[in-house]
Parts: sequence; C-alpha cells; structure tokens
Amino acid sequence: MGPIYRHFIGNWELVAETCIYEQGETPVAGTYRIEESGGELVFHLGWRDKAGEDHQYSFSTIPDGMPHDFNGGDLADSLSVTAVSEEELNSAAYYKGKELMLAARTLVDGGMYMDVRQIVRLPDGTEPTNYSRYRRVPH
Repeated sequence: MGPIYRHFIGNWELVAETCIYEQGETPVAGTYRIEESGGELVFHLGWRDKAGEDHQYSFSTIPDGMPHDFNGGDLADSLSVTAVSEEELNSAAYYKGKELMLAARTLVDGGMYMDVRQIVRLPDGTEPTNYSRYRRVPH
C-alpha cells in the first residue's frame, strides 16, 4: 500500500503557460522532484527565470503534520508537511509560531498533473498567491 503521500513521489515538469503569479517573477521552465529519505520527504525545486538564469532550492522534513525546526533565517524557523489525503499534500512555513507560507499540492487527472498553490502571508495582511501546474515525468 505505502504512505498516503506516495502518489506525489517522483519527478514533475512545469507547464509554464499555467503559471499565475501574484508575487515574484513567473518562471519560464521548472522541475519539481519529491522523494523519501530517512523518514523525511525531500522536495527539490528548480526553475529558469526570464533572464535565462537557473535556480535550485531543496528542503525536507518529516511528513507528520507537525512543525519541525527549519533553518530559514528570518523567513521561517519551522516547517510542517501534512498529507491531507492521497491527492493533497501541504507544507507550511512558520516564524515564531505564526504561519507565513502555505503550499498546497493537489493531484489532478489521475495523478498525471500536480497543481501547486502557494500563499504568502505578508505583514500588511495581504496574501499573494502563486499557482502553477506540473506534469508527471514518466520513470
């Protein structure tokens, strides 16, 4: 059977034309890899900006829904990953106990696509949201 989040594990490719960004620059290409390692889920993100520069970012934590220490400087000091269902996997970043970012991942079309909605909670009370869709890359 496997863990509830098993369908998220794998490699994903950004469908760039689906991106709707309210904060930051919309990428022109990207990848998303989710893997298990030592009881944690590891997220690897890569993207190319409009200037052609490549960026990489990775993070990991235990997928038990509880905040765990995270070295995000002044942006985040803890991180949680919650498997809501077989089709929804969320992560949240906190600073001093306050949730500042939520990333909701939803599998659609039988797991062929992963929709990612990221909400950032800014000090002025606004919540800009970025949306993107990724296509599963076959093994």
